[in-house]
Amino acid sequence: MLKQYETVFIATPVLSDVQIKEAVTKYLDLIKDNGGEVVYEQDWGLRKLAYTIQKKTTGFYHLIEFKAEPGFIKTLETQYRRDERIIRFLTFAMDKHAIAYAEKRRANQAEQK
Repeated sequence: MLKQYETVFIATPVLSDVQIKEAVTKYLDLIKDNGGEVVYEQDWGLRKLAYTIQKKTTGFYHLIEFKAEPGFIKTLETQYRRDERIIRFLTFAMDKHAIAYAEKRRANQAEQK
């Protein structure tokens, strides 16, 4: 059974736009290739970090909401750890309240555009 997850990763700020897109594409493809389904994806851009990570004060943030088998999360996080472009990540399972909130947030963003 597919569960819905949300993952946010922070890529190192020294990457070019092309390298960032390659990293994002890699993880979107990884999700799809393992039977997952990308629900939503958003680039949050370059942001200041709350604290220094690997001597860096900024990073490229990216959010991906997806549906996948629970066993896939371990595979995804192993790939994050092996990827030198990723300096931090967080993945969590969304319950029905989080899913409803995310849908509402997307609707509000669509209205503002």
